[in-house]
Order: sequence, then structure tokens, then C-alpha cells
Amino acid sequence: MAISPRGTVAQGLLLLAWALAGTAAQASPELAKQKNCMNCHAVDRKIVGPSWRDITKRYGSTPNASAALAVKIRAGGGGAWGVVPMPASPTLSEADAKRLADWVLTHR
Repeated sequence: MAISPRGTVAQGLLLLAWALAGTAAQASPELAKQKNCMNCHAVDRKIVGPSWRDITKRYGSTPNASAALAVKIRAGGGGAWGVVPMPASPTLSEADAKRLADWVLTHR
């Protein structure tokens, strides 16, 4: 069976979308390291801040969790997890904050 040019283009676009999605997901741990998130957070244990899993347990099922977490990542703040505040990251782009938030919320 021959594939039409239209089908070939559609398949190519699907492969490109799949590859780009995988790249963004894989880049998030590297972005977390680059932005020093790993100095205070780990996947499964508290360092200074809560673990990624604890964050996901608390916020993962709330509506708009990713957007709210992205705002918190950029603005910083304290009181939700103890007395040590999370520093603000105002130079982090909104897109990168959202990418980090999406990645954090994958830790179940």
C-alpha cells in the first residue's frame, strides 16, 4: 500500500511533535540542576525544601496545580513548608517555570 504525500507529511509532523515533547521532558531535570533547584529539593527526600514527591502529593490533584506552582517557583515565598522561605527566581522565564512545574508534578 502506497502512502500519500499528505500521509507522509502527517506522519512526519507526528514524529516531530513526539520528539520535541520528549526533549522538553528530558530537559527539565537538567533545568532543575542548572537553576540550582537540586540544592534544596530532591525527588524522594527533604533537603531544605520539600521533596518533589511531597509537592506532588500536596498539589498534584488541585486544579491549575502546574500554573500555581510555576508562579511559586518564580515568586518564591514561605510558610507552606516551614520557616525557611524559597528564594524567588525572577530571571527564570515563565515558560521554564511552567516546564519545571510540569516536571515536578510527574513525581508520584
